Amino acid sequence: MTAQVARVDAAAELLRLLDFARGAAATPAGFAWLDDRGVPDLAQHVHTWITTRMTHVFSLAHLQAVGDAAGLAAHGVRALAGPLRDAEHGGWYAAVSADGRVVDATKAAYAHAFVVLAGSSATVAGVRGGEALLDEALEVVDTHFLDGDGRVVDALAPDMGPGEAYRGANSSMHMVEALLAAGDVTGDRRRHDTALGIAEHLVHGVAREHDFLLPEHFTADWVALPDYNADDPADQFRPFGCTPGHLLEWSRLLLHLEATVAEPPAWLLEDAVSLFESATEVGWTVDLEPGFVYTVDWQRHPVVRSRMHWVHAEGLAAAAALHRRTGEASYADWQRVLEEYVATYLVDRDLGSWHHELDEHNRPAATTWQGKPDVYHAYQALLLASRPLAPVLSVQLAGR
Repeated sequence: MTAQVARVDAAAELLRLLDFARGAAATPAGFAWLDDRGVPDLAQHVHTWITTRMTHVFSLAHLQAVGDAAGLAAHGVRALAGPLRDAEHGGWYAAVSADGRVVDATKAAYAHAFVVLAGSSATVAGVRGGEALLDEALEVVDTHFLDGDGRVVDALAPDMGPGEAYRGANSSMHMVEALLAAGDVTGDRRRHDTALGIAEHLVHGVAREHDFLLPEHFTADWVALPDYNADDPADQFRPFGCTPGHLLEWSRLLLHLEATVAEPPAWLLEDAVSLFESATEVGWTVDLEPGFVYTVDWQRHPVVRSRMHWVHAEGLAAAAALHRRTGEASYADWQRVLEEYVATYLVDRDLGSWHHELDEHNRPAATTWQGKPDVYHAYQALLLASRPLAPVLSVQLAGR
Protein backbone atom coordinates (compact mmCIF):
# COMPACT_ATOMS: atom_id res chain seq x y z
CA MET A 1 0.00 0.00 0.00
CA THR A 2 1.33 3.45 -0.90
CA ALA A 3 1.68 5.80 2.05
CA GLN A 4 -0.51 8.87 1.90
CA VAL A 5 1.48 12.05 1.39
CA ALA A 6 0.55 15.04 3.55
CA ARG A 7 -0.69 18.04 1.60
CA VAL A 8 -1.83 21.57 2.44
CA ASP A 9 -5.22 22.71 1.16
CA ALA A 10 -4.12 26.28 0.47
CA ALA A 11 -7.59 27.85 0.33
CA ALA A 12 -8.66 26.26 3.62
CA GLU A 13 -5.32 26.96 5.27
CA LEU A 14 -5.46 30.65 4.39
CA LEU A 15 -8.81 30.96 6.15
CA ARG A 16 -7.51 28.97 9.12
CA LEU A 17 -4.54 31.31 9.46
CA LEU A 18 -6.85 34.33 9.39
CA ASP A 19 -9.04 32.78 12.08
CA PHE A 20 -5.98 32.55 14.31
CA ALA A 21 -4.70 36.03 13.45
CA ARG A 22 -7.94 37.82 14.32
CA GLY A 23 -7.16 37.52 18.00
CA ALA A 24 -4.21 39.89 17.65
CA ALA A 25 -6.53 42.89 17.21
CA ALA A 26 -7.05 43.05 20.95
CA THR A 27 -5.58 46.47 21.64
CA PRO A 28 -6.04 49.86 19.95
CA ALA A 29 -2.26 50.27 20.03
CA GLY A 30 -1.87 47.72 17.23
CA PHE A 31 -1.74 43.97 16.68
CA ALA A 32 -0.58 42.05 19.73
CA TRP A 33 1.90 39.20 19.90
CA LEU A 34 -0.02 35.88 19.99
CA ASP A 35 0.82 32.89 22.12
CA ASP A 36 0.54 29.26 21.03
CA ARG A 37 -3.24 29.34 21.38
CA GLY A 38 -3.77 32.66 19.64
CA VAL A 39 -4.25 34.59 22.88
CA PRO A 40 -2.63 38.06 22.96
CA ASP A 41 0.57 38.02 25.02
CA LEU A 42 0.65 41.63 26.18
CA ALA A 43 3.89 41.08 28.08
CA GLN A 44 5.57 41.10 24.67
CA HIS A 45 4.36 44.63 23.91
CA VAL A 46 2.92 45.79 20.60
CA HIS A 47 5.61 45.76 17.91
CA THR A 48 5.53 47.83 14.75
CA TRP A 49 6.88 44.93 12.69
CA ILE A 50 3.97 42.72 13.80
CA THR A 51 1.31 45.40 13.33
CA THR A 52 2.57 46.16 9.82
CA ARG A 53 2.76 42.54 8.76
CA MET A 54 -0.73 41.80 10.06
CA THR A 55 -2.04 44.93 8.31
CA HIS A 56 -0.50 43.66 5.09
CA VAL A 57 -2.10 40.23 5.53
CA PHE A 58 -5.56 41.57 6.30
CA SER A 59 -5.33 43.97 3.36
CA LEU A 60 -4.63 40.98 1.11
CA ALA A 61 -7.50 39.11 2.74
CA HIS A 62 -9.85 42.01 2.06
CA LEU A 63 -8.83 41.89 -1.60
CA GLN A 64 -9.82 38.21 -1.47
CA ALA A 65 -13.28 39.26 -0.20
CA VAL A 66 -12.85 37.94 3.35
CA GLY A 67 -15.75 39.56 5.18
CA ASP A 68 -14.17 41.24 8.21
CA ALA A 69 -10.68 41.75 6.79
CA ALA A 70 -11.24 45.41 5.83
CA GLY A 71 -11.97 46.37 9.43
CA LEU A 72 -8.93 44.49 10.68
CA ALA A 73 -6.67 46.14 8.10
CA ALA A 74 -8.11 49.51 9.11
CA HIS A 75 -7.31 48.69 12.74
CA GLY A 76 -3.67 48.32 11.75
CA VAL A 77 -3.60 51.54 9.73
CA ARG A 78 -5.12 53.47 12.64
CA ALA A 79 -2.47 52.13 15.01
CA LEU A 80 0.29 53.07 12.57
CA ALA A 81 -1.16 56.57 12.26
CA GLY A 82 -1.59 56.80 16.02
CA PRO A 83 0.21 55.11 18.94
CA LEU A 84 3.06 53.60 16.90
CA ARG A 85 3.87 56.81 15.02
CA ASP A 86 6.33 59.33 16.41
CA ALA A 87 4.53 62.61 15.79
CA GLU A 88 7.43 64.65 17.16
CA HIS A 89 10.50 63.24 15.40
CA GLY A 90 8.95 61.27 12.57
CA GLY A 91 9.02 57.59 11.76
CA TRP A 92 7.63 54.75 13.83
CA TYR A 93 8.55 53.47 17.26
CA ALA A 94 9.82 49.93 17.55
CA ALA A 95 7.21 49.05 20.18
CA VAL A 96 4.57 50.42 22.53
CA SER A 97 2.62 48.93 25.41
CA ALA A 98 -0.95 47.73 25.03
CA ASP A 99 -2.16 51.12 26.28
CA GLY A 100 0.02 53.01 23.81
CA ARG A 101 2.94 53.96 26.08
CA VAL A 102 6.27 54.02 24.21
CA VAL A 103 8.53 51.19 25.39
CA ASP A 104 11.09 51.16 22.57
CA ALA A 105 11.59 54.45 20.72
CA THR A 106 14.39 53.30 18.43
CA LYS A 107 13.83 53.57 14.69
CA ALA A 108 14.67 50.44 12.69
CA ALA A 109 14.83 50.06 8.92
CA TYR A 110 13.36 46.56 9.27
CA ALA A 111 10.14 47.90 10.78
CA HIS A 112 9.99 50.86 8.40
CA ALA A 113 10.26 48.57 5.39
CA PHE A 114 7.15 46.83 6.64
CA VAL A 115 5.37 50.14 7.12
CA VAL A 116 5.92 50.71 3.39
CA LEU A 117 4.63 47.21 2.61
CA ALA A 118 1.56 47.65 4.83
CA GLY A 119 0.84 51.06 3.33
CA SER A 120 1.16 49.66 -0.19
CA SER A 121 -1.27 46.81 0.42
CA ALA A 122 -3.71 48.99 2.38
CA THR A 123 -3.69 51.54 -0.46
CA VAL A 124 -4.62 48.93 -3.05
CA ALA A 125 -7.25 47.49 -0.71
CA GLY A 126 -8.85 50.92 -0.34
CA VAL A 127 -8.32 51.05 3.43
CA ARG A 128 -8.92 54.53 4.78
CA GLY A 129 -5.60 56.15 5.60
CA GLY A 130 -3.62 53.61 3.60
CA GLU A 131 -2.44 56.01 0.92
CA ALA A 132 -1.37 58.63 3.46
CA LEU A 133 0.50 55.96 5.38
CA LEU A 134 2.35 54.87 2.24
CA ASP A 135 3.24 58.44 1.28
CA GLU A 136 4.62 59.22 4.72
CA ALA A 137 6.51 55.94 4.98
CA LEU A 138 8.20 56.47 1.64
CA GLU A 139 9.20 60.00 2.63
CA VAL A 140 10.72 58.73 5.88
CA VAL A 141 12.57 55.93 4.10
CA ASP A 142 13.89 58.26 1.40
CA THR A 143 15.02 60.86 3.92
CA HIS A 144 16.45 58.67 6.66
CA PHE A 145 16.85 55.01 5.74
CA LEU A 146 18.46 55.14 2.28
CA ASP A 147 21.94 56.63 2.03
CA GLY A 148 23.46 58.43 -0.93
CA ASP A 149 24.31 55.12 -2.59
CA GLY A 150 20.77 53.79 -2.19
CA ARG A 151 21.80 51.36 0.54
CA VAL A 152 19.84 50.77 3.71
CA VAL A 153 20.72 52.47 6.99
CA ASP A 154 19.77 49.88 9.56
CA ALA A 155 18.95 51.85 12.72
CA LEU A 156 18.50 55.41 13.89
CA ALA A 157 18.20 57.07 17.27
CA PRO A 158 14.74 57.95 18.59
CA ASP A 159 15.15 61.53 17.29
CA MET A 160 16.07 60.17 13.82
CA GLY A 161 19.71 61.09 14.39
CA PRO A 162 22.62 58.67 13.80
CA GLY A 163 22.06 55.29 15.38
CA GLU A 164 23.95 52.06 15.77
CA ALA A 165 27.02 51.68 13.53
CA TYR A 166 25.62 48.51 12.01
CA ARG A 167 24.27 47.46 8.64
CA GLY A 168 22.25 44.29 8.10
CA ALA A 169 21.26 42.14 5.17
CA ASN A 170 17.90 41.30 6.73
CA SER A 171 16.56 44.86 6.76
CA SER A 172 17.93 45.37 3.24
CA MET A 173 16.15 42.27 2.00
CA HIS A 174 12.80 43.44 3.34
CA MET A 175 13.40 46.90 1.95
CA VAL A 176 13.71 45.26 -1.48
CA GLU A 177 10.34 43.60 -0.88
CA ALA A 178 8.80 46.89 0.23
CA LEU A 179 10.18 48.91 -2.68
CA LEU A 180 8.93 46.34 -5.18
CA ALA A 181 5.45 46.79 -3.71
CA ALA A 182 5.68 50.58 -3.56
CA GLY A 183 6.85 50.77 -7.16
CA ASP A 184 3.99 48.62 -8.39
CA VAL A 185 1.37 50.48 -6.37
CA THR A 186 2.53 54.03 -7.09
CA GLY A 187 3.76 53.43 -10.62
CA ASP A 188 7.14 54.96 -9.70
CA ARG A 189 9.64 52.63 -11.35
CA ARG A 190 12.51 54.34 -9.55
CA ARG A 191 11.50 52.25 -6.54
CA HIS A 192 12.24 49.12 -8.55
CA ASP A 193 15.62 50.50 -9.56
CA THR A 194 16.54 51.19 -5.94
CA ALA A 195 15.51 47.66 -4.99
CA LEU A 196 17.65 46.29 -7.81
CA GLY A 197 20.63 48.30 -6.59
CA ILE A 198 20.29 46.91 -3.06
CA ALA A 199 20.10 43.36 -4.41
CA GLU A 200 23.03 43.88 -6.76
CA HIS A 201 25.24 45.02 -3.89
CA LEU A 202 24.33 42.31 -1.39
CA VAL A 203 23.66 39.33 -3.66
CA HIS A 204 25.54 39.82 -6.90
CA GLY A 205 28.37 41.42 -4.95
CA VAL A 206 28.70 40.17 -1.37
CA ALA A 207 26.92 36.79 -1.61
CA ARG A 208 28.68 35.84 -4.83
CA GLU A 209 32.03 36.73 -3.26
CA HIS A 210 31.22 34.39 -0.38
CA ASP A 211 30.21 31.42 -2.55
CA PHE A 212 26.55 32.31 -2.00
CA LEU A 213 26.75 32.06 1.78
CA LEU A 214 25.56 35.60 2.44
CA PRO A 215 26.95 37.33 5.52
CA GLU A 216 24.18 38.97 7.50
CA HIS A 217 26.07 41.59 9.52
CA PHE A 218 28.26 44.52 8.52
CA THR A 219 29.95 47.66 9.79
CA ALA A 220 28.54 51.03 8.80
CA ASP A 221 30.92 50.90 5.79
CA TRP A 222 29.58 47.49 4.71
CA VAL A 223 32.55 45.45 5.86
CA ALA A 224 31.32 41.94 6.73
CA LEU A 225 31.37 40.89 10.40
CA PRO A 226 31.58 37.08 10.19
CA ASP A 227 31.82 36.56 13.98
CA TYR A 228 28.93 38.86 14.87
CA ASN A 229 26.77 37.34 17.64
CA ALA A 230 28.90 34.21 17.88
CA ASP A 231 28.04 34.28 21.59
CA ASP A 232 24.30 34.60 20.83
CA PRO A 233 23.89 32.39 17.75
CA ALA A 234 20.11 31.95 17.96
CA ASP A 235 19.15 35.62 18.02
CA GLN A 236 15.70 36.25 16.48
CA PHE A 237 16.87 38.88 14.00
CA ARG A 238 20.68 38.86 14.09
CA PRO A 239 21.85 35.25 14.38
CA PHE A 240 25.49 34.25 13.95
CA GLY A 241 26.58 32.77 10.65
CA CYS A 242 24.63 32.26 7.45
CA THR A 243 20.85 31.89 7.49
CA PRO A 244 19.63 29.44 4.79
CA GLY A 245 16.12 30.87 5.06
CA HIS A 246 17.35 34.25 3.89
CA LEU A 247 19.10 32.67 0.91
CA LEU A 248 15.72 31.22 -0.05
CA GLU A 249 13.94 34.52 0.47
CA TRP A 250 16.52 36.43 -1.58
CA SER A 251 16.23 33.80 -4.32
CA ARG A 252 12.51 34.49 -4.67
CA LEU A 253 12.94 38.26 -4.50
CA LEU A 254 15.47 38.19 -7.34
CA LEU A 255 12.87 36.49 -9.53
CA HIS A 256 10.28 39.13 -8.63
CA LEU A 257 12.83 41.77 -9.57
CA GLU A 258 13.55 40.05 -12.87
CA ALA A 259 9.84 40.00 -13.66
CA THR A 260 9.44 43.66 -12.71
CA VAL A 261 12.38 45.85 -13.74
CA ALA A 262 12.47 47.28 -17.24
CA GLU A 263 15.73 45.69 -18.39
CA PRO A 264 16.51 42.81 -16.03
CA PRO A 265 20.15 41.71 -15.96
CA ALA A 266 20.91 38.03 -16.54
CA TRP A 267 22.48 37.64 -13.11
CA LEU A 268 19.08 37.87 -11.40
CA LEU A 269 18.08 34.38 -12.53
CA GLU A 270 21.59 32.99 -12.25
CA ASP A 271 22.01 34.18 -8.68
CA ALA A 272 18.48 33.08 -7.71
CA VAL A 273 19.39 29.56 -8.79
CA SER A 274 22.72 29.69 -6.94
CA LEU A 275 21.14 30.96 -3.73
CA PHE A 276 18.53 28.20 -3.75
CA GLU A 277 21.19 25.57 -4.42
CA SER A 278 23.36 26.91 -1.60
CA ALA A 279 20.46 26.96 0.86
CA THR A 280 19.42 23.39 0.12
CA GLU A 281 23.00 22.12 0.20
CA VAL A 282 23.96 23.62 3.56
CA GLY A 283 20.58 23.72 5.26
CA TRP A 284 18.29 20.84 4.28
CA THR A 285 18.39 17.54 6.22
CA VAL A 286 22.03 18.11 7.10
CA ASP A 287 21.68 16.41 10.49
CA LEU A 288 19.71 13.37 9.24
CA GLU A 289 16.37 14.93 10.18
CA PRO A 290 14.04 16.58 7.62
CA GLY A 291 13.84 20.34 7.52
CA PHE A 292 16.08 23.38 7.17
CA VAL A 293 18.35 24.28 10.08
CA TYR A 294 18.23 27.90 11.22
CA THR A 295 21.91 28.76 10.77
CA VAL A 296 25.23 27.36 9.57
CA ASP A 297 28.80 28.54 10.13
CA TRP A 298 31.30 29.55 7.48
CA GLN A 299 32.51 25.96 7.18
CA ARG A 300 28.93 25.02 6.24
CA HIS A 301 28.27 23.16 9.49
CA PRO A 302 24.94 23.53 11.32
CA VAL A 303 25.01 25.89 14.29
CA VAL A 304 21.38 26.37 15.38
CA ARG A 305 19.52 23.22 14.39
CA SER A 306 16.04 24.52 15.18
CA ARG A 307 13.55 24.50 12.31
CA MET A 308 11.80 27.85 11.93
CA HIS A 309 8.41 28.04 10.25
CA TRP A 310 9.34 31.11 8.21
CA VAL A 311 12.30 29.35 6.60
CA HIS A 312 10.09 26.59 5.22
CA ALA A 313 7.43 29.05 4.09
CA GLU A 314 10.07 30.96 2.16
CA GLY A 315 11.50 27.72 0.79
CA LEU A 316 8.08 26.71 -0.50
CA ALA A 317 7.57 30.10 -2.15
CA ALA A 318 11.08 30.13 -3.64
CA ALA A 319 10.73 26.64 -5.11
CA ALA A 320 7.39 27.60 -6.65
CA ALA A 321 8.88 30.79 -8.10
CA LEU A 322 11.84 28.95 -9.61
CA HIS A 323 9.56 26.33 -11.13
CA ARG A 324 7.32 29.00 -12.61
CA ARG A 325 10.34 30.83 -14.03
CA THR A 326 12.35 27.87 -15.35
CA GLY A 327 9.84 25.05 -15.79
CA GLU A 328 12.37 22.64 -14.32
CA ALA A 329 10.82 19.62 -12.65
CA SER A 330 13.36 19.63 -9.82
CA TYR A 331 11.80 22.79 -8.39
CA ALA A 332 8.32 21.29 -8.55
CA ASP A 333 9.77 18.36 -6.60
CA TRP A 334 11.15 20.75 -3.99
CA GLN A 335 7.79 22.47 -3.78
CA ARG A 336 6.10 19.13 -3.06
CA VAL A 337 8.74 18.18 -0.48
CA LEU A 338 8.34 21.46 1.36
CA GLU A 339 4.57 21.35 1.20
CA GLU A 340 4.71 17.89 2.74
CA TYR A 341 7.07 19.13 5.45
CA VAL A 342 4.75 22.04 6.26
CA ALA A 343 1.70 19.77 6.40
CA THR A 344 3.45 17.11 8.48
CA TYR A 345 5.35 19.18 11.01
CA LEU A 346 4.42 22.85 10.99
CA VAL A 347 0.64 23.13 10.64
CA ASP A 348 -0.81 23.07 14.16
CA ARG A 349 -4.20 21.46 13.66
CA ASP A 350 -4.97 21.50 17.38
CA LEU A 351 -4.21 25.08 18.43
CA GLY A 352 -4.13 26.90 15.09
CA SER A 353 -1.59 28.64 12.86
CA TRP A 354 1.84 27.05 12.32
CA HIS A 355 4.38 26.12 14.96
CA HIS A 356 6.92 28.94 14.74
CA GLU A 357 9.83 26.80 15.91
CA LEU A 358 10.64 23.11 16.02
CA ASP A 359 13.68 21.47 17.59
CA GLU A 360 16.20 19.34 15.69
CA HIS A 361 13.81 16.39 15.93
CA ASN A 362 10.87 18.41 14.58
CA ARG A 363 9.12 18.72 17.91
CA PRO A 364 7.52 22.04 18.95
CA ALA A 365 10.06 24.24 20.72
CA ALA A 366 10.42 27.81 22.00
CA THR A 367 14.15 28.46 22.26
CA THR A 368 14.19 31.44 19.89
CA TRP A 369 10.47 32.13 19.29
CA GLN A 370 7.82 32.06 21.98
CA GLY A 371 4.25 31.66 20.76
CA LYS A 372 3.07 32.41 17.22
CA PRO A 373 3.54 36.16 16.77
CA ASP A 374 2.05 36.58 13.29
CA VAL A 375 0.98 34.80 10.12
CA TYR A 376 2.79 36.88 7.50
CA HIS A 377 5.27 34.29 6.19
CA ALA A 378 2.79 31.43 6.11
CA TYR A 379 -0.08 33.40 4.58
CA GLN A 380 2.04 35.08 1.94
CA ALA A 381 3.87 31.88 0.96
CA LEU A 382 0.62 30.04 0.32
CA LEU A 383 -0.51 32.84 -1.99
CA LEU A 384 2.84 33.17 -3.76
CA ALA A 385 3.06 29.45 -4.45
CA SER A 386 0.31 29.60 -7.06
CA ARG A 387 0.65 33.10 -8.52
CA PRO A 388 2.71 34.94 -11.15
CA LEU A 389 5.98 36.58 -10.21
CA ALA A 390 4.72 40.10 -10.92
CA PRO A 391 3.09 42.40 -10.08
CA VAL A 392 2.97 42.22 -6.27
CA LEU A 393 0.22 40.24 -4.59
CA SER A 394 -1.99 43.19 -3.67
CA VAL A 395 -2.12 44.42 -7.27
CA GLN A 396 -2.74 40.91 -8.56
CA LEU A 397 -5.59 40.35 -6.13
CA ALA A 398 -7.12 43.68 -7.06
CA GLY A 399 -7.25 42.52 -10.67
CA ARG A 400 -5.22 45.40 -11.99
